[in-house]
Amino acid sequence: MSRIATLATVVCAATGLSLTPDNWDEKTAGKVAFVKFFAPWCGHCKKMAPDWDKLMKEYEDHATIAIHEVDCTTAGKPLCDSNGVKGFPTLKHGDPNNFEDYDGGRDYAAFSAFAKTLKPLCSPSNMDLCDDEGKAQIEKVQALPDDELKAEIAAAEKKAEEAEATFKTELDTLQKTYKQLQDDKDAALAEVKASGVGLKKAVLAARSAPAADDKEEL
Repeated sequence: MSRIATLATVVCAATGLSLTPDNWDEKTAGKVAFVKFFAPWCGHCKKMAPDWDKLMKEYEDHATIAIHEVDCTTAGKPLCDSNGVKGFPTLKHGDPNNFEDYDGGRDYAAFSAFAKTLKPLCSPSNMDLCDDEGKAQIEKVQALPDDELKAEIAAAEKKAEEAEATFKTELDTLQKTYKQLQDDKDAALAEVKASGVGLKKAVLAARSAPAADDKEEL
């Protein structure tokens, strides 16, 4: 990483623009967020860093928009896991508890234009932005006691973890099956080749070819 990029990373971390589970709620509560999930070794992340750093600084003290980054290789890793980050960089936006993927341009002009479209969302912190249905859904959840909320959240997270574990296990099984099928195929083809089938085809082809005398007559 260049000295400039390193300094930019230090500055962002020092000003609280880099998020971890410890400051996530504080920095995103009641705001619509635009977040970059990255790894320092990622080439595309390094290329994007100056433009993203510029955008973060511009919105550092914004009342309703939170623009931050999360280092998935350090203390921010749990946030990357809980938000389903699979590759780098991954950009997400919207309600911090219900993100959507960002699929727009990857330069400052595109980031800045998109940030201007971000508006506060219906949420427990912004009930005045909710329609009747949204308010009813939030009020229904707000009526639940803390213990029940924590239990339901834990159950949902456990289900997600189990789904991820099952996927990895089954994928590993499929990969092993694929390798075995590939090995079996290669072994069968090698056996066929060793059986002399090529020579047999050549002999059969020679038998079917016109004799020399027949060629002269033609």
